[in-house]
Amino acid sequence: MRRLLNVDQALKLFFELEENAEPDSEPESDECDDEVDDPLFVLEEVKREGEEEQPLTSTQSVSRRSAERRGRHDMPTRSRSPLPQAAKPHLSSEPWKSDGDADITPECSRFQPRRTPGVQIETLCPQSPKDLFLLFFATDTVSTICANTNKNATKNQHLGKKYKWTDVETEHLYQFFGLLIYMSLVSLPSLRDYWRQNHILSVPLPSKVMTRDRFRSIFWKIHLSDPEEDLKNDAKKGTPGHDKLFRVRSIYDETLSRAGIAYYHPRRELSVDERMVATKAKTGMTQYMKDKPTKWGMKMFILAESKSGYTISFTIYTGKNQTASEHGLAYDVVMNLIQPSCLGTGYHIYMDNFYTSPRLFLDLTSMRFGACGTYRENRKGCPKDRTNALNRKCPRGSVRWIREGPLVFVKWMDTREVSVCSTIHPAFSGETVRRKVKDRDGHWVTREIPCPTPIMAYNKNMGGVDLSDQLIQYYSTHRKTAHWYRTMLLHFLDIATTNAFIMHHEMCSAKQVQPMAHKDFMVELVCQLCGMDKTGVPHSRRAEHIPVPILTDTDAVQKATKGRLRCKRCLQEDNRRSDTPWKCQACGVPLCLVVDRNCFLECVNSDT
Repeated sequence: MRRLLNVDQALKLFFELEENAEPDSEPESDECDDEVDDPLFVLEEVKREGEEEQPLTSTQSVSRRSAERRGRHDMPTRSRSPLPQAAKPHLSSEPWKSDGDADITPECSRFQPRRTPGVQIETLCPQSPKDLFLLFFATDTVSTICANTNKNATKNQHLGKKYKWTDVETEHLYQFFGLLIYMSLVSLPSLRDYWRQNHILSVPLPSKVMTRDRFRSIFWKIHLSDPEEDLKNDAKKGTPGHDKLFRVRSIYDETLSRAGIAYYHPRRELSVDERMVATKAKTGMTQYMKDKPTKWGMKMFILAESKSGYTISFTIYTGKNQTASEHGLAYDVVMNLIQPSCLGTGYHIYMDNFYTSPRLFLDLTSMRFGACGTYRENRKGCPKDRTNALNRKCPRGSVRWIREGPLVFVKWMDTREVSVCSTIHPAFSGETVRRKVKDRDGHWVTREIPCPTPIMAYNKNMGGVDLSDQLIQYYSTHRKTAHWYRTMLLHFLDIATTNAFIMHHEMCSAKQVQPMAHKDFMVELVCQLCGMDKTGVPHSRRAEHIPVPILTDTDAVQKATKGRLRCKRCLQEDNRRSDTPWKCQACGVPLCLVVDRNCFLECVNSDT
């Protein structure tokens, strides 16, 4: 049976061990040293060796307290061994460096695009504005929209909605797009003002293209997806199989996203930013951003070329996912926008502090992409609590930087502190910028102050998405509508027309030809889509205008002169009714074709 020791006996045993111990002997490890140095630790070990802990008497309790006091004051003090390094909080001791410290230029991946940057269509052949526009809204895509629009109108008629509807065809839809672009060029207070006659606000073009009721009916009934498939998708709400963007998916995926990279290959500098498309439609995807000029709308993430503003790819934000992302929304957005299989490697991507994180930049580096962007100090992995940091008393132009592998974190004092992270630039290369500062006499003078290299590059290349927004806002087809997918269709038109203009500009620069101005390009596009010249007169198509008989549905094969309609020219010019069995093959207008009255020939000669 083991012997139990009280407090006094344990302390006596401890001092005897101390006296007999060899002074040069070393403990086998730090843990043994800790155990011998602490008498209370020995006491606890003696207790644990006993089978049962005996209760202490009052005399023993007093002796124990006296021993503890003697242990604190009378015993010789010995330093405790330090804690293991893993037990301490990790704080880097590397201070911020200044502009006087030299930094190495990081080794960047070689720029290897998949194709030669620039327009990827035949540049030797002349490409009209309509030809460039059709790259994004091809005939097959427009035919699909026409079919879905006709199905939607038929469905509404079966539901009891009474309105006049004629099936829309591809040519009519292109005319509809042309009128939308025309309305972005000529701004009037309301939609009906474009069809006013004999009024101060009267404009001649819209009424020559189509009637007001026809335009409004197309605008109200236009539909991008199959209505029957919409019902199946709506039945999946609340499940992982539900697609929130199903109503715009066909044109979003199959046309714009692929056409953006298919017909134009960007240069090395790219930028990533968000865009708001104004709408207050009641959807779960509508966002509110108080710091944006457009506070309510659909949020889009855009990848654009920094130099031209060409929209390469984009995604529409549909709201918070039910499953949490491993690296966060900003990380996923950038990774989804870049397409290494299509772009190539060696690209430099610029972004703001919403996207920048050390994890993202390191992963982009492993994919042979460079990155540069402003960052937030509270982001995981960013340096903080380092010595020699910037403060409010630092003069304008002060520079601090820290390099951690391929990442360089730079701080610069301008009117306020600016923080930038980069994997493609050195911290400081001697660049300067002009700023107005106060001298000792209190006068404002212009001086050259140092500026870090990443900040210079960021200011130069970050504006790609902003340039795209600027070009879109000049001539935007945006109109108020209650349905979000119509709003997105109008914005898709803006992206297509803007990209088409940028391609026109690039093609003219390659051929060293003076390009059209933005307004002239849009005017020419309207004329070609609507089939008009710049004077507002329809283009002559005499080869297509031939008389054909008006046929009935039942006797179309047997007899040719069964149906008769009123001659349009007789009604407009002579204000009289004349029934005729003939009509124009191209436009379907009924016209007289008799011996003493040839209204068809008169219309062809006048090109109306």
